[in-house]
Amino acid sequence: MTAVIHPNFNEHTLDAIPQANGLVVICVDAAGSFGPSAKRVNRLMKGTLKRFADTDIFERMAEGDVQRFPAPLGLAADAVLLLKMKKRPAVEVARKCGAKIAKEAGTAAINLFVTANSRAAQLAFGITLRRYRFDAHKTIDLADHGDVHVFITNVEKSKQEYEQLSAVSEGVFFTRDLINEPANILTTTEFADRLLDLKKLGLKVSVLEEADMEKLGMHSLLGVGQGSTSPSKIVIMEWNGGGKEKPFALVGKGVVFDTGGISLKPAGGMEDMTMDMGGAGVVAGVMKTLALRKAKANIVGLVGLVENMPDALAQRPGDVVKSMKGDTIEVINTDAEGRLVLADVLWYAQKTFKPTGVIDLATLTGAIVIGLGHENAGAFSNNDKLVNNFLKAANAEEEGAWRMPLGAAYDKLIVSRIADMKNVGERAGGSITAAQFLQRFIEPEMPWMHLDIAGVASVKTETDFAPKGATGWGVRALNRFISDVYEA
Repeated sequence: MTAVIHPNFNEHTLDAIPQANGLVVICVDAAGSFGPSAKRVNRLMKGTLKRFADTDIFERMAEGDVQRFPAPLGLAADAVLLLKMKKRPAVEVARKCGAKIAKEAGTAAINLFVTANSRAAQLAFGITLRRYRFDAHKTIDLADHGDVHVFITNVEKSKQEYEQLSAVSEGVFFTRDLINEPANILTTTEFADRLLDLKKLGLKVSVLEEADMEKLGMHSLLGVGQGSTSPSKIVIMEWNGGGKEKPFALVGKGVVFDTGGISLKPAGGMEDMTMDMGGAGVVAGVMKTLALRKAKANIVGLVGLVENMPDALAQRPGDVVKSMKGDTIEVINTDAEGRLVLADVLWYAQKTFKPTGVIDLATLTGAIVIGLGHENAGAFSNNDKLVNNFLKAANAEEEGAWRMPLGAAYDKLIVSRIADMKNVGERAGGSITAAQFLQRFIEPEMPWMHLDIAGVASVKTETDFAPKGATGWGVRALNRFISDVYEA
């Protein structure tokens, strides 16, 4: 797994500046006023920084913009990075500033001189998130990321603030690694083994095998994986950090590879279907974060792990399967498999744990990407309080989410001639009918939210906090949601 390079917080000293290797970072506010560190660097560079701060170029720089000065005279560093930032920036600005520093630094060591800046931990968090790199399967020599040193006057306070953030970055990296892994490596068995390894953090982890699911009547889930040699599994992760109250449940779709089954996908882009277990990846990352930071809440995470392959034994369009709930489903399209997986896991979660609420996450539909692009996940809910609390948390973490509609009229689109329902409707409203399907497996009065993360789990271009590929979207937002609502 990708190692997280956590920063070292050091007592601020100007004497460290001349000898620092790699990249030296100093901050200058919008007025161009220099603090002690910037003054020392400017003096060592014979006034270069001050001359730059007096130019129109500096004036046009936005907060968070950086200017690189390579091979600075008077310093051992390879470069000096001037960061334009207020003395007390907003949290989200500080994080983005940190991410820009990390991007500019590449693999070089980072020496961040911030004196008494109260956002030092947030700057460091941004650096940590952006320094992710998935190279587990590269054999060429790659330079290791250098260490990160933050020089600050209030060392202990910054360390304590970062400690909670470090658990989040560990969870984000875990999610990104899972989503980035190729399907021949991350089989259903390997996925389950990686989650079982979380026991060492204090999580209770158990696995339902196919025989267990047969006894429970989970034929909706089992039908999806019957064409694969990889066994279908459900992994249950329990974190009991609260009192005696019932847990809140997180449920994730974990299709480790999705060919579409008999309803085969086009070849172009099928390689991206290694990320179809993104919902399960997010749930796993959140559970790891909660365990690492010893969250004072009871949370259970359940993930359905399957592989959707075409085979002589594979499920066919037109088949009818019975769910654990007892409802029958006509399978119109075997490529609408995620909802079949979630149906049984959602029902099992409610019947087994009697949760106070449920959030499911899935890379469920291409339709949500058409509607919301890659900026927002689609949020569907039967409970205003639940969805509003989550959207507040997601907004605070700058992880985009947008509420989508539900309604009885959409139910008519999944009426089956021969079964209780069919697994797809028409093309119109595809993400909504998928959510309506899932809602049929939610008990009356159960607060529930479905997050369709197909557009945000993995992207083709870099984001503020991640290189292209898996983003880790949702770990930060769900962790904050749990902290705000269940630990407040």
